[in-house]
Amino acid sequence: MSVQVPATLSAETVEKIAEERNEPEWLLEARLDALEALEDAELPDVIQTPGRRWTNLEALDFEALVDPLNQSDETERVSAEGATVLSFVDALDEHEDLLREHFGSVIDPETNYLTALSAALFTTGTFIYVPEGVDAEDVKIRAEMNSRTLFSHTLVVTEKSGSATILESIESGEDTDGEDRYFSNIVEVVAGENSYVQYGSLQNLNEDTYHYTLKRADADTYATANWIEGNIGSRLTRSDVETKLNGDGSESKIVGSFFGHEDQHLDVNARVWHKAEHTTADLVTRGVLDDTARSVYEGVQDVGVDAWNTSSYQRENTLMLSDESEADASPKLIIHNHDTEASHSATVGQVDAEDLFYMTSRSIDPLTARNMLVEGFFVPVLEEIDVDEFREDLQELIAARLR
Repeated sequence: MSVQVPATLSAETVEKIAEERNEPEWLLEARLDALEALEDAELPDVIQTPGRRWTNLEALDFEALVDPLNQSDETERVSAEGATVLSFVDALDEHEDLLREHFGSVIDPETNYLTALSAALFTTGTFIYVPEGVDAEDVKIRAEMNSRTLFSHTLVVTEKSGSATILESIESGEDTDGEDRYFSNIVEVVAGENSYVQYGSLQNLNEDTYHYTLKRADADTYATANWIEGNIGSRLTRSDVETKLNGDGSESKIVGSFFGHEDQHLDVNARVWHKAEHTTADLVTRGVLDDTARSVYEGVQDVGVDAWNTSSYQRENTLMLSDESEADASPKLIIHNHDTEASHSATVGQVDAEDLFYMTSRSIDPLTARNMLVEGFFVPVLEEIDVDEFREDLQELIAARLR
């Protein structure tokens, strides 16, 4: 079912955004194409079982949520020696050819209604370029959302044998008097031959915010594209983190974590496509739910007919602290080549009563004991995070939520 286009959107709206940013004609045309695609575009696929849609994106009131001409953010960007880290606007002045070549090459703006909406209306974002052989270890993006609506688009390009470690944090800024907000975050990664990209994103938006993110990497021969995705905030989060292993010997690791409470809804998805020979993927997700929070997880490992000698593994675990919380998981294997080692697993459970009894019998009060067990539950995911700063920030947010 297609979604009605908000009455506030028009070609004039898009042209005004482009004009204010002094954008080239090719980008304006891309925006207008995305706007036109909204008429027939569908919302992202969600899992359905008889009589139930696991996430109700149709309930989003885009007429009220989308205010395209009043977008505001405060974004700090920290570069690394040898790398280029610029706002999208500045990058158009300095690296227009690279942007024109790669914008929309990983994620088709017309993939679904939400990607088309973002492509038509984005006003902020970052361009990261790592030349051949450059090692950029500490690239940071700290974004603060200061408006009811914000659309962001980030593009990462690493050339042959380049490497980049990118840490992104997203939180809410100015108070909007309890108004509902909408934040869209699209990230494209072009990982060149033998390059290495690690992209960590930590989302802690306030709980008046509806949040959509699609992050996807294209990995060339012997390239590595790793993702770390932490979701703590927002009222509703739809998070898709994906890698296409297009080159022989390419690799990807997708590490995800979430902690929902009150009435938060988290729809978390991890996908990898094995397109070439000798490719490897590892998908690891752990989440905790309290109060009436709900999580939905789908993990997909798709092994193509030409993906000989594939290794692909997936595991997802959800811990429930409340009888009123709810979790669903749907891990999937799609195998088109017999020369494959692959497995998947998903579990949902509560805090172990015996472990809790053991700790309280040693004079630890029940709440402290429970919190210690929750922190221990996250350890397998935290151990997968190579970046100390990201791991410490995530641990701090988990501890704050437990308090």
